[in-house]
Amino acid sequence: MTSSPDVEQHLRDLARLRRVRDRIDREYAQPLNVEALARDAHMSAGHLSREFRRAYGESPYSYLMTRRIERAMALLRRGGLSVTDVCFEVGCSSLGTFSTRFTELVGMPPSTYRNEGAGATEGMLPCVAKQVTRPIRNREAPSSARA
Repeated sequence: MTSSPDVEQHLRDLARLRRVRDRIDREYAQPLNVEALARDAHMSAGHLSREFRRAYGESPYSYLMTRRIERAMALLRRGGLSVTDVCFEVGCSSLGTFSTRFTELVGMPPSTYRNEGAGATEGMLPCVAKQVTRPIRNREAPSSARA
């Protein structure tokens, strides 16, 4: 039984997308942009964005920011760093963009999370803490102001 060329191309594209996602997971703190990711995956930026969204439900940029926010949450819970230090530590170059995206995903500003979230996972197994503190993807976090 032989595969059609379209199926083979689709499987090659999925493998490339998986490598892009793995690179984002590994290098989230490095300067990454869709054009560079696409170039390294031998795709155009538009094609990468469309196919990534189709495969994973969000754009490469959104996925990257979610990874950065997840790491920022852990650093803020641990304490010892200012919000600005955490922003740059996770690879964001704009404190304003970082704070806005953090608030969208977590439901509170990073400074509030740092003050209130420090003890939120105390006594939890790390695997449970990771699941409980995971940012909400593909939708905004519920805001206490809207409730």
